[in-house]
Order: sequence, then structure tokens, then C-alpha cells
Amino acid sequence: MALEFSDANFEVEVLQSDKVVLVDFWAAWCGPCRMVAPIVEELAIELEGKAVVGKLDVDNNPSVSSALGIRNIPTILIFKGGKQVDKQVGVAPKEVLLAKLEAHM
Repeated sequence: MALEFSDANFEVEVLQSDKVVLVDFWAAWCGPCRMVAPIVEELAIELEGKAVVGKLDVDNNPSVSSALGIRNIPTILIFKGGKQVDKQVGVAPKEVLLAKLEAHM
């Protein structure tokens, strides 16, 4: 199951993680975000123990979203070693997201 990231836990759960981390920036009112949500959940299950996969609600966590310059959602950022290493804006198929993650694992 995908983790719930927040302004409070982002530093520890994402930036300090020893694994590659996928963060799905979303909002409840966002239609395309609902299309990406099941893909993110599948990736979380399939990559358990190999990568960290989670979501961050931009409406409830404005500090992280603002600091990272999130302007459009869904936006998926991939982090490794505390640094952003890849980005996907908009809906993308599971294969694309998986390939982006695996490139950094």
C-alpha cells in the first residue's frame, strides 16, 4: 500500500530514505489524479522492499508542494539519496513509471 507523505514526515520518509522514493503529488478534486492512483498502489505493492512509493495531498501539505515547485497535478517525482532524479507531469502508464523507477534502483 502506498504511504501517505506529508509536510511533517517528508524529510524523514523521502529525503532521508536509503531507497528510491516515488512521490505522487495529488488532490481529491483532481480527475487525472484518480486515474494515476491505482497505478501508484500497484507499484507500491510490486516494489515493496525495493522502493518506497507514496502520495502527498497538495491541498493538505502546501509547504513541500510549494518548496518543490509543484504547479500541476498529478506530478510524480522520484528521489534518490535525498535528491530529485526524475519527474513525470500528468497521467502516464504504469510501464513508464516503472521504467523511471527502475532506472534509479
